[in-house]
Amino acid sequence: MSSAADIVAVSLVTGATVGLGAYGIRLSRTTSDFYVAARSVSPMLNASAIGGEYLSAASFLGVAGLILAYGEDMLWYPVGYTVGYLVLLLLVAAPLRRSGAYTLPDFAESRLASKTVRRLSSLLVVLIGWLYLMPQLQGASLTLTTATGAPRWLGGALVAVVVLATVVSGGMRSITFVQAFQYWLKVAALSLPLIFVLAVWHAQGSPSPTATSLPVMRTTTTVRVPETLDLQVLQPVTVRAHGVVDARAVDGPVLLTKGRHRVGSGTQLTLDAGTVVPQAVDASTQLNTSWVRPLSGTPSHDHPLYGTYSLVLATFLGTMGLPHVLVRFYTNPDGRAARRTTLLVLGLLSGFYLLPTIYGALARTYTPDLLLTGQTDSAVLLLPGRLVGGTAGELLTALVTAGAFAAFLSTSSGLTVSVAGVIAQDVLPRLGSVRAFRVASVVAVAAPLVLSLVAARLPLADAVGLAFAVAASSFCPLLVLGIWWRGLTAAGAIAGLVVGGGLATTAVLVTVATDPGRGWLGALLSEPAAWCVPLAFLAMVVGSWVTRDRIPPGTSRVLARMHTPEVIWSGAG
Repeated sequence: MSSAADIVAVSLVTGATVGLGAYGIRLSRTTSDFYVAARSVSPMLNASAIGGEYLSAASFLGVAGLILAYGEDMLWYPVGYTVGYLVLLLLVAAPLRRSGAYTLPDFAESRLASKTVRRLSSLLVVLIGWLYLMPQLQGASLTLTTATGAPRWLGGALVAVVVLATVVSGGMRSITFVQAFQYWLKVAALSLPLIFVLAVWHAQGSPSPTATSLPVMRTTTTVRVPETLDLQVLQPVTVRAHGVVDARAVDGPVLLTKGRHRVGSGTQLTLDAGTVVPQAVDASTQLNTSWVRPLSGTPSHDHPLYGTYSLVLATFLGTMGLPHVLVRFYTNPDGRAARRTTLLVLGLLSGFYLLPTIYGALARTYTPDLLLTGQTDSAVLLLPGRLVGGTAGELLTALVTAGAFAAFLSTSSGLTVSVAGVIAQDVLPRLGSVRAFRVASVVAVAAPLVLSLVAARLPLADAVGLAFAVAASSFCPLLVLGIWWRGLTAAGAIAGLVVGGGLATTAVLVTVATDPGRGWLGALLSEPAAWCVPLAFLAMVVGSWVTRDRIPPGTSRVLARMHTPEVIWSGAG
């Protein structure tokens, strides 16, 4: 791999991002420009921008990594990410645009006439935004380290600086152009290398990972273990090691017997062609025969059916609660344009998610050594070089690296705008709108940058899945009931946000900070949506029923505005 080509690719993407952001500065003059691009973004441009910010590190790298490690169960991630927009289209998109709000807290306050609901919503927006930003910065660090050998912190820091430069300069105006460009760059960065990868795969006789019961090395490969890890070996293998294995220094052949073995940080392991790959994942995910069977490879090993349904619920309902997704619908001219935007997004996402899925399946055959180190998120970055090789392989790898950085930049930009908008309005209002927004942008990026260095052990898609779980357990009930049920009260909304959002957040913090373990407790903590979402809806309904005499006096007018076409309530036509 040529690090020079990768550095050039990253530099070009960074330069294009800053350049497009600078173009947006000329059009950003008012508060509305900074927050919602003056509500004048066309459906196609907005759909491309949504695709740009929504297809994050989890989509570009994480989905392929999970499919490599766990198999076909992980197809629920891209399916759920896409179908979430169908739910958004049916229940939320147009009414939310007609509400006239800038942010989710704006919507909560205007619908329920409660400052307390607004403060709770603001807190959850910041929390979800930081949870989602963290894996973007982790992915940037992983990509730059894999491509160039740079320190692990550098990639995240680079993305943070570029995002701040773009967002602070032009707000939503700037990042709309940036994200639309980056969506199409990501599609090209995955599809063009995949054409060459599939051609080589076909020329080699289309080898399949199901040919053996355990993943094996196709060529002799040397792997450097980045940090101390425990390996699970199901079949005795001999490797050449230079470093520390099982607490003793070794420099030569080592027989790894069946069972667990500890490999020290910095140890180099060389596996010959045909060697069974010892893995850093649990034994239940090692067998190729189980890898292709449903409900056998989900991360919730002891309760795979529960884990699958909880993941489906989180991704289906979490999309409507993601602040960086919802803020884009405020930029449409009207509710009809919001619906058209959503339909276009469904098409764009459906096409994109075919690509990382194929990468993940091929990685089981050509990059099984990633199972040894646990760095499965690197599969997309390494496949072109492994299969194509030579100068062509280096150039294709550079293109994938550029696409990965585009993913981190675009998603991070959208998240920064949504989080900064809330902080500026609810925490720093005295500084003035535009100045407060710029200060808030720094705060919005700094906290997740620190978190990305602390919680580096979580796979990217898993980390994003936790953000979806919190969103599904908090804003999904608030939006659905707030838009479609007149009986929702401020007390009911507070009860649901505290119960659903609080429990989901607690489960997420435990999962991020510690190993939740196995059994039902581990499954419930690592996949909390299945129990947190129903509890949130129940708490909102019961709380509203108990306080049914406190329905805000302007509720009928607010609901009429959300459900009536703009041409009627604006007096036009």
